[in-house]
Amino acid sequence: MAGWTSGRIAEPFGFREDAVRLWRSDFMMGGVEVLKAVFAPGPAPAKSEAALRVAMPLLAAPVDDRPNRTIPRLRAEIEARGGVSISRSQLSKVLRKKTSAGGVRGTR
Repeated sequence: MAGWTSGRIAEPFGFREDAVRLWRSDFMMGGVEVLKAVFAPGPAPAKSEAALRVAMPLLAAPVDDRPNRTIPRLRAEIEARGGVSISRSQLSKVLRKKTSAGGVRGTR
């Protein structure tokens, strides 16, 4: 790929030429580590945030005062209370991430 233009590199991968130009410049300044460190922002996780707004208070209630909270039951409550439909896998991932950051435990 020596001597290739940014446009020639970008085309087969479906990237924009200016993006490849920036990546190449970053690589020349700091190598692969710089490319790994770059964070590509995306849209806010609206469904996940809405689901957590409903789920966290439900899961924070004392155990004696609440039914077992399974993922299917939480999904139903989130849809009923928050109007958000979230997949099992996405809800599970969001709850695991929240749990690993000091959230609640014991939901499966």
